[in-house]
Amino acid sequence: MICEKILGMLDELDVAGKTVEYVEIEWHEAFKKIHKKTTDTGREVGIRMDDSVLTEGLYDGKVIYMDDGLVIAVHTPPCEVIRVTVKPDHRFMAAKVCYEIGNRHAPLFYGEDEYTFITPYNEPMLQMLSGLHGVEAEKEMRKLAFDKRVSASVHNHHH
Repeated sequence: MICEKILGMLDELDVAGKTVEYVEIEWHEAFKKIHKKTTDTGREVGIRMDDSVLTEGLYDGKVIYMDDGLVIAVHTPPCEVIRVTVKPDHRFMAAKVCYEIGNRHAPLFYGEDEYTFITPYNEPMLQMLSGLHGVEAEKEMRKLAFDKRVSASVHNHHH
């Protein structure tokens, strides 16, 4: 089976009476055009998206196939992240946090409020953020909320 379009979000489409299967796409795969995956029930799925996926992304709840009896949707599993909180008396450090994360070409997401940010985990990033005055950085498991991304894109970027 080949899936070539994002048809919408699972919670916005009428899927009553249909079997819903999920393909797992990790956060770092969300903006890739071609995938070979297996659904949670063992069905092999080829995913071949057009260029719109480069900005829209394949993430939790996106429906990539639907017929009269079957729906295939994306599941994004939780991953290790760094939750960065700028302390109330150091709010000016929010710009520094965002700059440092962006300078390392890492994806950046809003957290629970305007002074909390999320970025995928790596140890050098955790160490750097932990060293910033007035900033708390902690490693945790969390599902990345792509609708809260700050970065224009969430691609892996290499020099």
